[in-house]
Amino acid sequence: MAFEETVQRLTEAIGADQIRTSEFRDNRRVIVSPNKLYAVLQCCRDTLGFDMLFEQNGIDYLKYPGARDRFGVVYGLLNMTTGERLFVKVFLNEPDLTLPSAYPLWKGAEWMEREIYDMFGIEFEGHPDLRRILMPPEFTSFPLRKDYPMRGRGERHNFPVITRAES
Repeated sequence: MAFEETVQRLTEAIGADQIRTSEFRDNRRVIVSPNKLYAVLQCCRDTLGFDMLFEQNGIDYLKYPGARDRFGVVYGLLNMTTGERLFVKVFLNEPDLTLPSAYPLWKGAEWMEREIYDMFGIEFEGHPDLRRILMPPEFTSFPLRKDYPMRGRGERHNFPVITRAES
């Protein structure tokens, strides 16, 4: 299925005013609002055959030239039958950093959403176990946000010490 046909079928299912598209270096993107994200992802899986979520990433656009929104989340989808790839992109701004979880559609979203939550502070409503995955539970910041200092805020002394057993 060509990208144009994919977009046409999505606009028929979701609404033409709800979807924008862009393309850069052969990466085809569908841009949706947060309130239509789950419907678009479900349509991509159930109707369009995108049966694999191969990546999910958070982006901080702070001080990015021309950016209107602070955060973005990108979903990389693959139709394993045809090999077609599609990227679904959604933008967010503080204070409402909540998206619907893709976990009910693709179980592999569990760890990816936990990483985005841990690093950016974006929450996924309906996630079965949304807690930190890389940072200690008592850590209160989000280290991949661009306003987080590169050397941290002096919180490393609070991290638990992990000792390695000698073999």
